[in-house]
Amino acid sequence: MMIERVTRYSGWLFGAAALTLGSAVMVRAQGGQRDVWNGVYTAEQSARGKVAYAENCAACHGDTLAGIDVAPALAGGGFLNNWTGTSAGDLFSRIKTTMPLSAPGSLSGKTVADIEAYMFEVNGFPAGKLPLPPSQPMAAGIMIAPKPVG
Repeated sequence: MMIERVTRYSGWLFGAAALTLGSAVMVRAQGGQRDVWNGVYTAEQSARGKVAYAENCAACHGDTLAGIDVAPALAGGGFLNNWTGTSAGDLFSRIKTTMPLSAPGSLSGKTVADIEAYMFEVNGFPAGKLPLPPSQPMAAGIMIAPKPVG
């Protein structure tokens, strides 16, 4: 009787695991991976980010995000060369833990996401209907990628 219960439970557990794995493979095969070309921030979020950028970032990175002296560009080819193949979560983490240089770690998650949304807008990535998430783990699945061909 006990072996029958264990066997039935094991079969159910195996079936649930297979269904979960199969769903994940199906989502990936259907293009479930999100990237910056899928509208991962809102226009309102970017507008807030523009203000936050001016207050916290422009002194070092410039008004146009082109970079100044040793502060890297946050827009254009330099930005894409540095960040393509990484995630919005990686960029979030870098901003959150190291910026602004005068007070690292002082920006809230919401402010960091807003600034990142503004950076995405300046880089030509389209806005969408949902805001960029205000935490590293939630943004980790959003890839920074070159513009798709076609």
